[in-house]
Amino acid sequence: MSKTIAEKILETHSSSKNVVPGDFVEAKIDLIMVHEQLGGRIHEEFKKLELDSVWDPDKIFFILDHWVPPPSVSAAKMHQICNSFSRKYKFTYDVGMNKGICHQVLPELGFARPGMLIVGSDSHTTTYGVFNCLSTGIGATDVSIVFATGKLWFKVPESFKVNLTGNLNKGVMSKDFILTFIKDISTKGAIYKSVEFHGDGANELSIDSRMTISNMIVEAGAKFGVFLPDEKMISWLKNRTDKKFRLIYPDENAAYEKEFNYNLSEIIPVVAKPSSPDNVVPITEVQGQEIDQAFLGSCTNGRMEDLRIAARILAKNKVNRNVKLIITPASTEIYLKALKEGLIELFIKTGAIVTHSTCGACIGGHLGVLGPNEICISSTNRNFIGRMGDSTSKIYLASPASVAASAIEGRITDPRDYV
Repeated sequence: MSKTIAEKILETHSSSKNVVPGDFVEAKIDLIMVHEQLGGRIHEEFKKLELDSVWDPDKIFFILDHWVPPPSVSAAKMHQICNSFSRKYKFTYDVGMNKGICHQVLPELGFARPGMLIVGSDSHTTTYGVFNCLSTGIGATDVSIVFATGKLWFKVPESFKVNLTGNLNKGVMSKDFILTFIKDISTKGAIYKSVEFHGDGANELSIDSRMTISNMIVEAGAKFGVFLPDEKMISWLKNRTDKKFRLIYPDENAAYEKEFNYNLSEIIPVVAKPSSPDNVVPITEVQGQEIDQAFLGSCTNGRMEDLRIAARILAKNKVNRNVKLIITPASTEIYLKALKEGLIELFIKTGAIVTHSTCGACIGGHLGVLGPNEICISSTNRNFIGRMGDSTSKIYLASPASVAASAIEGRITDPRDYV
């Protein structure tokens, strides 16, 4: 029977044979990622099991990234709990708090590879699907179950096929595509689906661009967002890991619940207006909306590609005096690359604030917190009420190019005017 990527990987990770959508399987987990949630709820849930060990300390990837360094006593206590738990159960891959955001760092270190089944204590764990694996976020109770058994149940999902052709035009980024896709199907349009990205258009996208798409696919409710393998992905992985991997392709006659077709050359700059990722309109519809803050960073759009286009736009310009432009590289590796390329110096000289690598402003935790009625254009993945600060503040989601152009003008601006 012909199968999709999700069906193939879940079948090879369970004892079930010939799985079909709707089946429930108990699957073996290849890797689990945990961050501050370990010190939030996970440690309390695991304590209830009264176990002296975890199933496999070599298959746990632990990182601190949300509140780094801790901005409050409560955050410091949470970090203490996390670190104590990691030491007690002898986590092999405890990478600490100086590497960056989990969804960037884990792939950088070669831990996401084709055919793997990865779970994490964060909803945007779907990011790793770029590397031809299945990855998804889970809650504290499920993390505890994986810690104890190395297994977790899944319902085999129906799959969507997204065919991409063409190339993005100048000033248009993959963020514009994924926001357009979410608008088209809504935030409930792919609940518990596996979304596969196919076609020459997908192959033309950089790894950075693909990571933005798989990161945000969860905003449409998807369980998985997975790309087919190609030479770009293989080359990227070979520079990151010496582990062997097997490429997973869908069968030619695999059955998909829905199929979508997009020509990337037809995508235009868009923004998601407050307060939902599917409240998407062409940027021209809100152009001129004054802003107080612009944020470029997060696990969605804090990669080199994002920093480079922002630098091109900001070169020979200044950040508007009424705007706080905050730029946060997604990882220390990216920060150092940007430093060597002169991007950090350029950003600072234009009037931007460049921070260390952390989730930071995305979650309104300790950097770039919005005050009453403040308006922010952000390259992040969510614009819910109160997400970045006061409940009366408003967030517009957009591409890094749009964020940079808007920071110059002091109002939402079409980046094609600058590229």
